[in-house]
Formats: sequence, structure tokens, C-alpha cells
Amino acid sequence: MALQIFSGDDLAPESFGAITSSNLVEMIETVISSLDSDNSAMVNHSAAGYLWKFKYGTVEVFVQLTGLGEDDMLTVWSAVLKLPAKNEPVLMRQLLERNWSTTLEARFGIVNNEVIVVTNRSLADLSAGEISRAITIVATIADESDEPLQAEFGP
Repeated sequence: MALQIFSGDDLAPESFGAITSSNLVEMIETVISSLDSDNSAMVNHSAAGYLWKFKYGTVEVFVQLTGLGEDDMLTVWSAVLKLPAKNEPVLMRQLLERNWSTTLEARFGIVNNEVIVVTNRSLADLSAGEISRAITIVATIADESDEPLQAEFGP
């Protein structure tokens, strides 16, 4: 099935009405296909939900749905730096300052000894524009941050 690419106007909430479970997955795949820099997108669907992975610039971006109900979550993340790092106190201060000033709805965090960019949201009242924005913000911030952080704080 070929994925349709939506323009910014097409992703407005009123264009879709209420998001259903069937078009939620299609919307996510449409956003991913528009950002995927080398047609590397992969998806895993299991009882635990959906997990997509795609390449954007120099980073891999992950998009996860824990299910399709209102209480389930959309989480988007991308690793930007492996830990331990050089001068971690300076790194941590820089990340906290960026969380306040430049990450919009996303944030820097640490998981599995990696600095990541992450955002998450419940599916309740989720709009198509929020889906596009969440994936785009994480991919963009991660791609713009990974090389400078690795150059300054990497091994």
C-alpha cells in the first residue's frame, strides 16, 4: 500500500474529524514516510502495540504506540549521545537549559546510558497535527543535536 503524503493543511484536525484506530496508524506512517531520509522505515506490530524505526539525517527515530485506546500512549524518541560522556556536569546543565528554551514539547532525557530526545502523549483527543508535530520535533532536534553533542562530550 502506497502512503499518501499530507500537506500541513491536510494534517489539520478538522481534516480528519475524530481519529480512529485505523487511520491513526496510517497517519503515523504518512508522517514517517515524509521524513524517512533513506527509505529505511520498519514497523513491528505485536500484542504490545506498534513500534516504528526510521532514519532521519544522522539519527534513528523510534515511534511507539502502546495500543489504540484512549489511555494508550504515543511516544517518540531518538538517541543522541552514549554515556558516560566527557564533562557530564556541563552536559547535564546544557541539556536542562535546552529543555527550558529549545525543545518545545520534547525534552532531553537519559535511558539505558544514552541521552535521548523524547516526547509522549496519551491518545485521548490526539489530533493529526499533534502526531506530525511530535514526530517532526523529535527527529529535527535529535538530528540537529547529535553531532555537536558527540563532538563536545563524546569519547
